Amino acid sequence: MANERKIAKAASIMGFATIISRIMGYLRDACIAYIFGATMYADAFFVAFRVSNLLRRLVGEGALTSSFIPIFTDVFAGRSKEEARDFVSGFFTLFFIILVVLAVLGMVFSRNLVVLMSPGFLAVERKFSITVNLTRLMFPHMVFIGLMAASMGVLHTMRHFAAPALSPVVFNISIILFAFLLSPFLGVPVYALGIGVVCGVALQFAVQVPFLKRYGMLPRIYFRWNDPAIKKILILMGPAVVGIGIYQLNVFVTTNFASRLPEGSVSYLYFGSRLMELPLGIFGVAFTHALLPSLSEFVTKKDFSSFRDSLSFTMRTVNFVNIPATAGLIVLAPPIINILFRRGEFGPLEASQTAFALYFYALGIVPVASSRILVSVFYSLKDTRTPVIGAVMSFFFNIIMCIVLIKPLRHGGLALAASLSAVLDLSFLSIALRLKMGRFGARGIVFSALKSFAAAVLMGATLFLLTSYSGWEGFGKLHGALFLGFSIAAGLIVYITVCRFLNAHEVVFLKEIVEGRIKRIRTKYSSN
Repeated sequence: MANERKIAKAASIMGFATIISRIMGYLRDACIAYIFGATMYADAFFVAFRVSNLLRRLVGEGALTSSFIPIFTDVFAGRSKEEARDFVSGFFTLFFIILVVLAVLGMVFSRNLVVLMSPGFLAVERKFSITVNLTRLMFPHMVFIGLMAASMGVLHTMRHFAAPALSPVVFNISIILFAFLLSPFLGVPVYALGIGVVCGVALQFAVQVPFLKRYGMLPRIYFRWNDPAIKKILILMGPAVVGIGIYQLNVFVTTNFASRLPEGSVSYLYFGSRLMELPLGIFGVAFTHALLPSLSEFVTKKDFSSFRDSLSFTMRTVNFVNIPATAGLIVLAPPIINILFRRGEFGPLEASQTAFALYFYALGIVPVASSRILVSVFYSLKDTRTPVIGAVMSFFFNIIMCIVLIKPLRHGGLALAASLSAVLDLSFLSIALRLKMGRFGARGIVFSALKSFAAAVLMGATLFLLTSYSGWEGFGKLHGALFLGFSIAAGLIVYITVCRFLNAHEVVFLKEIVEGRIKRIRTKYSSN
């Protein structure tokens, strides 16, 4: 229970920070939709931005953080604080040099990357050239992405989660400010978004520097790279980069196919995936980041009983939240998109097409969140090979599904292909983990998920009735927002009520946490 509370506390901190970040992310996307709509300029930016996100995963929160935390946990437990700081300084110095070289190469080969990612853009010369220029403009930001991710790995190991989780807020604010303040003065206004991305990531790194200093881990220039721990990180990063790179190639595949569809398809998929990522970021990613340091510590201590208990608890809790999120996004997709994005250049056609993509993306919430947790489990065991195999399988399956589904469902088929490939990846990782470490509570996870599914079905039916007979299409923005808030609240009440009736352990656990916090607050004020 103590381990569960520790993970839940860390995840709640990250989840709250992620909510704020996602709100700012929505405002960012709403600003982009307002200024650029689903036009050629928006498509160009989103393709270039996908290259940016690929780099974020390859040298950022994905491969680096997942490889860094298990090794730094061993270093911090087995060395003095000064030796640990030397290790951090040596790694930062080496990684900075690597990042600068990669950034220069990326700028040189930006045209080739865009051709690989969106060959359909070649048919429209101006659209293609703007995409290439945006990609080249944003490439220097990968240096700050890498430094930011390394800082996040240090702070997560120190059990500090708030600053890394809140840092995306300044990233989104930067893009919003540059979009409104700089774009009117540029010949090609969309370039302002690229400048905002670079400045935003630099600020993300800067936000974490004071906290590195607080924990005595502020890196300095240090050219001693013969530390075996640094070599271990780089060795682990190899397969991790390949695995995450293959996973991100699925995004490339989707964008590649979408670039051949009518204009706006790339934007529909982008906005739909952003809404799908909301519950993933708040709950799935938050628990993944909170879980990895704990699992790494258990591996260091060889406490595999706590390892299994923590994994089972995390999987059950994430499913408890993401299963109803899936049902809610599917049923409420039209009003959500109309309230959030329908303004300016983003009209009813764009809203309906984005909702169509979201229907299919939402089906992937649970398998994507669960597979990310299992990937972190393998990383904590210093096994980066197994996730690579799963990623390769899901990659080729995604291509096949895109070919099969694009004709009947167009961009919706591409979203469905991504969700189905996530199901395959989850199935493979679950079987591999069972073979690797025996039982890890899979029966309890499935039984808990079935309870959540039953409750989510009833919740979805309630929301369907509300949306069918409310006439929300005729509401203004204010009344529409109030209706959406009421619907979400009603859905949550139905879901929690049914889960309590089914005696779902997660409801009991959350109730104990809330009651414990209220009790601590009362004790604090009574003592004063």
